[in-house]
Parts: sequence; structure tokens; C-alpha cells
Amino acid sequence: MPVYAVRWTAHAGGGGPAGGTMARAARLLAPGAFAAISALHHPEALSAPARAADLVDLSLEQLSNIVVSSVSRHDEPLSQAPASVYVISAEDIRRSGAVTLPEALRLAPNLQVARADATQYAISARGFNNVLANKLLVMIDGRVVYSPLFSGVLWEAQDVMLEDVERIEVISGPGTTLWGANAVNGVINVITRSSEQTQGALAAVGTGNIESGAAVRYGGRVGERGFVRVYGKYLDQDNTQLTNGNQVRDAANHWQSGFRADWPGGPDHFTLQGNAYSGNVDQFPSGRNFSGANLLTRWDRQFASGSSLRLQGYYDHTERDDPSQFRDRLDTMDLELQHQFHPLASHQVDWGGGYRHSSDRTQNGAAFGFHPPDRELDWLNVFLQDQIALTAGLDLIAGAKLERNSYTGNEFLPNLRLAWRVTPDHFLWAAASRAVRAPSRVDREYFAPASPPYFVAGGPVFESEIAKVYELGYRAQPLPELSLSITAFYNEFKSLRSIEQLPGGAQFENRFEGTSSGVELSASLRVTPRWRLTGGLVTLNERLLRMAGSTDVLGAAALGNDPDYWWSVRSLLDLTSTVQLDATFRRVGPLPSPRVPSYSTVEARIGWRPTRQMELSVTLQNLFDPAHTEWGAAGNRVEFGRAIFFRVMWRS
Repeated sequence: MPVYAVRWTAHAGGGGPAGGTMARAARLLAPGAFAAISALHHPEALSAPARAADLVDLSLEQLSNIVVSSVSRHDEPLSQAPASVYVISAEDIRRSGAVTLPEALRLAPNLQVARADATQYAISARGFNNVLANKLLVMIDGRVVYSPLFSGVLWEAQDVMLEDVERIEVISGPGTTLWGANAVNGVINVITRSSEQTQGALAAVGTGNIESGAAVRYGGRVGERGFVRVYGKYLDQDNTQLTNGNQVRDAANHWQSGFRADWPGGPDHFTLQGNAYSGNVDQFPSGRNFSGANLLTRWDRQFASGSSLRLQGYYDHTERDDPSQFRDRLDTMDLELQHQFHPLASHQVDWGGGYRHSSDRTQNGAAFGFHPPDRELDWLNVFLQDQIALTAGLDLIAGAKLERNSYTGNEFLPNLRLAWRVTPDHFLWAAASRAVRAPSRVDREYFAPASPPYFVAGGPVFESEIAKVYELGYRAQPLPELSLSITAFYNEFKSLRSIEQLPGGAQFENRFEGTSSGVELSASLRVTPRWRLTGGLVTLNERLLRMAGSTDVLGAAALGNDPDYWWSVRSLLDLTSTVQLDATFRRVGPLPSPRVPSYSTVEARIGWRPTRQMELSVTLQNLFDPAHTEWGAAGNRVEFGRAIFFRVMWRS
């Protein structure tokens, strides 16, 4: 189903639409789309009491049957998942007007999303937020989006065709037993639709004075059982501006193309997918470039006994060139096996293992560097989890992962959960977990400047950061029109990263410890058959202190910058069968260090479908406030003003 999207953006202090940018987008898209047709793309495993793409149109009773797969590594109803999990559906994304993955993640109330400039974001769950946040695991169709340089995500390089996303599962809380180190504060799993679900054509084009872009996608058949889709997209983003009105040199462009092929049917499901991308971000004195390509294959087998087997492997190549600082080339190969079976009627066992190898090659600049510049890194893991039905409504989930990394050797990651279905409409769960954030190259091998004497250096004996996490959750549908979820959490941290002042310079060590606690709440209310309200609230209390003898001078501010609270309310209203009016109110508390004021923002969208194939919409951002800031130090802080987006979609 093709989609033509026209988008015009207005920003406070900006000019009119940029027609030249629009033409440039079309020219640059053509080779990317052609390259996409020569590749093949990957399926996601979505089984199915209800499809997440239809969440907005479901009753609350049907919503309780939504399936998630990231909590326990197998499909289970969202209403019975023993974790703090929020599902962003395809319909949620469409009705939000989001055009980038980070903006779509704002829809998850359990995430803190702060935009730093045109392309950079600070995204985390339960604290430690930073543009280099290192305690959140992000996956796109089973591929870990991870940089061993700093154990986090470079969001400017991550993109997906949002029209092809089936759902995004956002788990706040540890997932290390199943997903490994770095899943300390949460897991984001972006799951795209099977190519069987994206047959036909799609085209999109948009323009504005802030950003413009274009996208094409086509899905067809491969033989009798196979399906394939290919796509290409381009995005161009203009400079942002500081609070004093001066422009920031952060304009960027990004193109991406790829494919996905699926062979479903019978006991086997085979998937093959690939993506290639390239981008450039302007900066002083010279721009930085990024590019990459990846290829993933997956085989799922369902056995007559009810057991299942999954084999997955992928290769990922990334490049990052910052001529004024450093260059990095990273090649990653990942293999994974998972087997699920029922040794007894009351037991469901998931076990498996994986191996990842990364070859990282850096070319140091003068400002900072890595020693040694080239590094071979390995991760090896085995895991086992048993879900035991103690009674008809009470399950005990016990699991552990043993993971070996190149820096600290073996790490033990246990997890214990209790799930109690009190009634069909009321569900209680509790969990205790141990999670670690294993060292990255920054922790051990970073030096600034690149040659001695060093101002700051990696710690040769830097250890893993450790978290013990305790959670208590409740999920319910007390009324046919109302569903809600609430989670309380308490974290104990030790061996957090510090910057110790030593003779001759500073060094990374593990001399911080402390606690964090809070509450996460989300709810959905069906006011009328045509009107639904959703919302969420998070409170966060952090107490992080230097250990005895520490000489750190930066304090806890170096670990992250987090508000005490954030909340949002979203209204989704079908005025008629063809006209939709949606609005979101978001409030974020002040950030402590550096101090960033609290802000409130209102976004609204109206969409009209004159035909089954076509949709026209207008999205307004920052409706009642001329501008706000979300991240950064005073004097160097980007300001985001009012914006308007016009969008036209056409589907075959």
C-alpha cells in the first residue's frame, strides 16, 4: 500500500519551505531505492491473538490479548507479562506524526527522551540519562544496536521505515538474564512487520524549512511461499538554534535502503533482511560522517510437541568519521540459538546461548584516542530460564545467564520473578534481579588527549557496574473501559563509574554507589467508542554518592542528568469514520546538573482519509509555548520552537 507524504515544517525564527532541499531529497533517494531492490529484508516473530498495529481500534478486552515477546523471549499476553512493559503500536506511531525513531519513542511513558540537537538524543529508562547513555539495550529486528566504544546507541545513525514497524516493545527494568549485559535499566525492541504484511507499494515525500525527506517501498511475492519487500528513504534536517537565536551547525542528511524476505508456512519460518545507510552531520570545524550495512538471517522451527527452536545470525558493519576527532570502523558478527520446550506439564523451559565478535579499528585524532587503537572483542553467553506453574494462577520464573566478556571475564546474571493471576482482570508480579554494565572501550582504553600527558585516561582495572533491582507490579482492567499498570522499583548500585584525580591526571574507576527508586504508571481509558485517553507518569528518586576515599570532582552529574518526574496524557478521537483528532500533553521536570528548566509541550494532529488509500494530516508541535529546551548547558543549549507538519499518504 503506497504512501505519499507531504510535510511542511515551520519553526520559530525560521523561513519558509525549502524547495531545493525537496529536489535534493528526490535525487538522492533514487540510487538508494535502486540499491534496496537488489537486497532482501527480515521478519519479526509476531504470533497473534491481536496485532499491535490495531491497538487503537481494539476494545480493552482485546487489548489484554496483545502479545509481547521481549519479556520472556517467547510470546505471551501483555496482560500477563511479569515486567513493566509498554507497547507502541504502528497506529500509535502513525497518529503521532513522528518521522524518526527517537521521536516515536516519546510515545512510551516509561522512557525519558530528551533531544539535544538536530540528530542527538538522550534516551534512557529509570535514570542515568545522557547522550552517551550506557544502560539501555536497543534491538531492531533482533539485531543489537550497540557500540562497544561506550556501551550505548548512536541515535543519529539509527533509522527504520516507521510505516513498516509492527510494534515497539519498551521494557523498563533489567533484562540481563535473557538479553545480556547492558540491559540494566531497560530493553527497547523494535519489531517490523513481516514482508507478507507489507505487500504492494508505498511512497512518501515531505519537505519543510526544518527537515525534508522521501521514502519508497514495494512488497511482492517470491515463488509460491515467499514474500519480499524493498525500501529506500532519505531525510534532510536543517540547523537548529541556541536560546540566543544563533544557529547551530548541526544540519544532517541520512539515506537508508534495505530489504526483507520471509518464507512462512508449515513448521518453518525463514527470514532474511539487510540494510545499508549513510549520513553526514555538519559541525565546526568540519562535518562528521557515518555509514554502515548489516545482514541478518533467522530460522524458526515449531515442533509437533509444542517446542520451538530459533537460530539467528547477523553481520553488522559501521563506520564513523569525525575528521576533527577520530575515525572508527566496527565489524560485528553475532550468532544465537534458543530452544523452548516443556519437560513437564508444569514447566516451560527456555535455554540457549550466543557468541558475538567485534573487530574495532580506530584512527585517533589529537583531542582524544583509544590505546590500543585496534581491538578484538568477544562475548559468549549461555542462559536458562524455567517458568514453573505452582498453581493454576501462580507462576515462578527462575533464570540465569552466564556471560563472558573480554574485559572482566565471567558475569553471573540471575533473575527471579513471581507472577500471580489473581483474577482474569487482575495480575500481580514481583521480581529480583542482578544486572551489570560491562566495561566498554571508553572505560578501559580512552585517553584525552591522544598523546601524553593525559588529562583523563581509561582505568586499566575498571570493573563492571552492578545493579540489584527489586520490582513490584500490578496490571488490571477494573472496568471494561479502563486498563492500568503500575510498577514500583528499588535499585541498589555499586561500582558505578567515577573520574578519580590521580598524580599526572584523571582516571576512570568504580567509586560511586547508591540507590534509585520510583513508580511507573500507565493507563488507558475508553471514554466512548470513538474516543480513547492514554497517559503515564514516572517518578524517580536517585541518591548516588562517592565511596570513601574517592577523589572524583565531577560528582553524580557525570553519570546522567535526570528529572524527578515526567508525565503525559494523549487523546485519540475519531471525529467521524474518516477524520481523526489527536493531541498529546507532555510535562518534564527540571534537570539538576547542568540545570535545564522544566517544560510543558502540547502537540496536536488532525487526519482525514478521503479515500481508503489516501490520508491527509496536519501536525502541530509546541502549540502553546514559543520554544523550550530539553538538554545541555546554559549558553550552549538548543531551543525547539513551534512547528507544523503537513502530510499526505496514499496506499494501494
